[in-house]
Amino acid sequence: MQKTIDIPRILVVPKGEVTSGFNSFTLDPSSIHYQPVERDILIQHLRTHRQETLTSAGNGQQELRLEDYIVRALVDFDDISYDDHADLLYDLTGQMVKHLRSYLKDEGEVKNVLQYYQRQLAEFIHSQMQAHHWEKAAGYDVLVSRGFTALKQLAFTAPADQPLYDFRHRPADVTKIAQLVFGGFSRCLYPAQKFQSDTERVLSTILDRESTKWVKPGRGQFQIFYKWGSDQNEYQPDFVAETQDTIYMLEPKSRRDMEDAEVSAKKDAAVRWCQHATNHNLQHSGKAWKYLLIPHDVIAENMSLGGLAAQFATIATDLKK
Repeated sequence: MQKTIDIPRILVVPKGEVTSGFNSFTLDPSSIHYQPVERDILIQHLRTHRQETLTSAGNGQQELRLEDYIVRALVDFDDISYDDHADLLYDLTGQMVKHLRSYLKDEGEVKNVLQYYQRQLAEFIHSQMQAHHWEKAAGYDVLVSRGFTALKQLAFTAPADQPLYDFRHRPADVTKIAQLVFGGFSRCLYPAQKFQSDTERVLSTILDRESTKWVKPGRGQFQIFYKWGSDQNEYQPDFVAETQDTIYMLEPKSRRDMEDAEVSAKKDAAVRWCQHATNHNLQHSGKAWKYLLIPHDVIAENMSLGGLAAQFATIATDLKK
C-alpha cells in the first residue's frame, strides 16, 4: 500500500437506447480545387507507330442528380445512415456542388470532377461532419470497484551506457529531453521516468517535494475514454500525485492548446472520472480526486502544488453528460 496509489476501477456504461446523429452545419470547402480529368486516352501502336484516341463516355454509374455522386460514397461510412441523415447529406453535398460551380466553367466539368473525385469529396465532407456528431443515451450506469489497480510496468528505450539524468537539473539541450531517462526521485513510485518536455520535468520537482507519492502512469492504467468524432479514445493523464488529503490528476498543456476541442473533451472525461472516484472514496473514508489542467507557462519550481490546485482544479457539475 505504501508503494501504490489507490486507483478505483470505474466503468461507465450507457443504459437504455443509445441514439446518435449529426447536427446541420455550413461546410467549409475552401481547400477543394479539383480540376476535370482528361477522358481521352492516346494509344500508340509500338509496331506500326499508328496513333488513335480512345474516348471515355463517363466514369461508372450515371446519376440523375449531381449530389448523388457524393451521397452514394457517403453512405458507405459506418456511422452514416441514409434513412436518418438524407436531408443533411443532400444539404452538405449541395453546398459542395455549389462550390464546384463557383470555379469550374460548366456543368460538364462539375460532373467530371464529381465522377472522378467522389470518394475524396465524400471523405472530406465526412471529416467535417465529425465535429458535429452527437450521441445520446437514456442514462449511464457507473460501476465502481473498491480496491486498487496495480501500477503497470514501464519500459523505456535508451542507450545501454547512458546514465540516469538527475531530474532536478535542466538538460543542456532541452530539445532532446524526450530521449533522456531521469532518476533520483524521492517520492516517485517508479525509479525512472521519461518526460516529453522540460515543463514536465519542472512539474515533477514540485510533486517530488510536495506530494507523498506520485507517478507518470503508463498507458492503460486508467480506463478513461472520451468521445472524439465517432470514436471512443483512451485518455491517459500525464501525472497522478497523492497528498495527505487529496489525489490529483495533472495535465500540463501548452497555453495555445488550452481551448483545443480535443483537449476539452479529454478534460471533461477526466473530470467526470475524478468526481465518480471522489463520490466512491468519500463513502469509504478515502480521498477526493481533483483534475488540474495547467498552462505550461505558469509552472515554475517555486510553485506549490496547493497553489496550482487553487487556480486550476476543475469540478464536475453534471455527471449525466
